Amino acid sequence: MVPAAVRIRPRDSAWPVQTRMRERHVPRGDGRLSHDLDPQRPGPQDACGVFGVWAPGEEVANLTYFGLYALQHRGQEAAGIAVSDGSGVVVYKDLGLVAQVFDEPTLASLRGHLAIGHARYSTTGGSTWENAQPTIRSTTSGTTIALAHNGNLVNTADLQKEVAERGLVADGSTNDTSLVTMLLASRPDLSVEAAALEVLPRLRGAFSFVFMDESTLYAARDPHGVRPLVLGRLERGWVVASETAALDIVGASVVREVEPGELIAIDEEGLRSSRFAAPEPKGCLFEYVYIARPDATIAGRNVHAARVQIGRQLAKEHPVEADLVIPVPESGTPAAIGYAEESGITYGQGLMKNPYVGRTFIQPSQTLRQLGVRLKLNPLRQNVRGKRLVVVDDSIVRGTTQRAIVRLLREAGALEVHVRISSPPVSWPCFYGIDFATRAELLANGLDNEGIRRSIGADTLGYVSLPGLIAATEQPKTRLCRACFDGDYPIELPSGNLIGKHVLEGVGRRVTGAPSEPAEQHAPPLVATPGGDDSFGSARLTPRSDLTTSATTHRP
Repeated sequence: MVPAAVRIRPRDSAWPVQTRMRERHVPRGDGRLSHDLDPQRPGPQDACGVFGVWAPGEEVANLTYFGLYALQHRGQEAAGIAVSDGSGVVVYKDLGLVAQVFDEPTLASLRGHLAIGHARYSTTGGSTWENAQPTIRSTTSGTTIALAHNGNLVNTADLQKEVAERGLVADGSTNDTSLVTMLLASRPDLSVEAAALEVLPRLRGAFSFVFMDESTLYAARDPHGVRPLVLGRLERGWVVASETAALDIVGASVVREVEPGELIAIDEEGLRSSRFAAPEPKGCLFEYVYIARPDATIAGRNVHAARVQIGRQLAKEHPVEADLVIPVPESGTPAAIGYAEESGITYGQGLMKNPYVGRTFIQPSQTLRQLGVRLKLNPLRQNVRGKRLVVVDDSIVRGTTQRAIVRLLREAGALEVHVRISSPPVSWPCFYGIDFATRAELLANGLDNEGIRRSIGADTLGYVSLPGLIAATEQPKTRLCRACFDGDYPIELPSGNLIGKHVLEGVGRRVTGAPSEPAEQHAPPLVATPGGDDSFGSARLTPRSDLTTSATTHRP
């Protein structure tokens, strides 16, 4: 039997909890162009999205679904929701987009008064169901903890060693989040809140957590506040989310940001706040460039306004005579507007985006990436033919996308193509929650600006300066993490140890940026079903595709 505290509902909620299912290994298509096709060449990806809600009387699973939908841009590999009705925690998660993982019957079966959710892309651990979140763990005293994480820890190897030395049994996952969940659940003599105050100070790296037990919603942010986390108020409850846009979509008002080094607990007694570390703010500068939604607000600064200002600064630093300013949609649009306003050059559309094609970073091989640009973007030939163009994009990582765009525009008849980038050259990998290429693969690491210009085929190339970018955020330089631009890592990296996405799988990259080895294979989508002893105590991992019940199963 599955313990009452760890109830994992089958997909048809009318079936008994004891339903057993046998597996058929038939992979289910998830509608994405996935980097699983070539795990040797992971592309740059966003940071995960987390959401939590405590709201008795509300449909918390539905609120979490819509919150995750608003955060889908932060992760497209997997999605999951954990919910509690006070007597037990139910978790449902799978590989795929939020709308692919959840449907109305599934959401209707997830009943309770508090929930957490996660939209994932992998920074530690491969793209497998076991690494999807929320993670879940029960204590010997019967309490269940579910946790969702945005960010990346840099002392994962040390945490793994501690887990092994304490004899804790892993659940088959290979991510840093599962280690934190195990450590929180390893102290049944303490409340979850007390255990968190003991564990959180030992973590190194970037983390914005939402986690829960049967009755309480928790949120915590690392002392540097690298990844955003905001607190919102509902009429009958509270919400925590990665971005303010997720609060807007569920009708919550913004209260404030969760402070760096703060732990928040929300239950029937209200909201209480504790400090587990002194704050040393180092918010991610790349959130302003690309990751966050334009309608989000970070540290009091509207992201769209910041990007428009970056475009204005870019026009000041790199003017050019041209006929039309066009963005690379959608991430280059605000900066292109700012560039046009400052330069006086007409703003217009030169590239149309197919909204139904996934982002090109999900596609691994260079051949597929180039094909992906053509699937995703098509030039408006009448607008660009015979024109001198300023093309504004957010960043250059490998240069593959920009190279293909320049070629498309020239084929469409553009006379000149002047590329302007609303961030400085990305020269260093991120270890705090963005899965950039290794340093050896970063175009700006091996070439100067002129070399990059020739590589992508542009007539001219201009990057906004780092001081100009920082000024647009209206944040002091000392409160921002700029490591991907200047190599100044605010959180010390483990010297001489493996670090990277596959560190728990025995495969990683050193701080020097040596390329990762393949460490994952595409597996059938899985669901957790009762009746086995493979993981979660007595919850069983079973492929989700074409599930069939045994002859002993009967509908009521």
